[in-house]
Amino acid sequence: MPDYAFVRQTDGFTCGPTVAMVASAALDPSYGATVSDAGEEQHRIHAAASRLWPRKLGTTPWGVAGIISAHTAALGVRYGWRLFRGDLAAAIAAVECDWPVAMLIGAAIPRHWVLIVGHRDGVLECFNPARGVVASIPVADVAARRLEPLGFPRAFALVLPRHVTS
Repeated sequence: MPDYAFVRQTDGFTCGPTVAMVASAALDPSYGATVSDAGEEQHRIHAAASRLWPRKLGTTPWGVAGIISAHTAALGVRYGWRLFRGDLAAAIAAVECDWPVAMLIGAAIPRHWVLIVGHRDGVLECFNPARGVVASIPVADVAARRLEPLGFPRAFALVLPRHVTS
């Protein structure tokens, strides 16, 4: 995964577009090379992903999945979303094969997107677009709702590679 520490979300509503942009750039380097203004690109993605959804409510899981899938179609992979039910096996398998996984987190309600970019020895590496940093989170802490280093305690949904098309 390239170093995206310089990328930060531009406002309180663009964490999802930022995560989608970083994942897309990692999976499609030709797309990444075209992004000259990350803030402008975040807003373009937000508009594209939220056509029927109020932007002030953030970005939906299906919106994030759709943006990433647009950049993985040539690779034969589509991203999809699912509710988080305590199992990270598919997410871990994906990131171990260099497929980033978006995770929607929050407290009582979903509020923030982060991007799982790696896994090693039971620890996830999660890019947090609010700070532009990668935080280390033990896998056990996700199920135990201890994600405070990412800003919120609980995972709600995952956006991950769903199936390979031929």
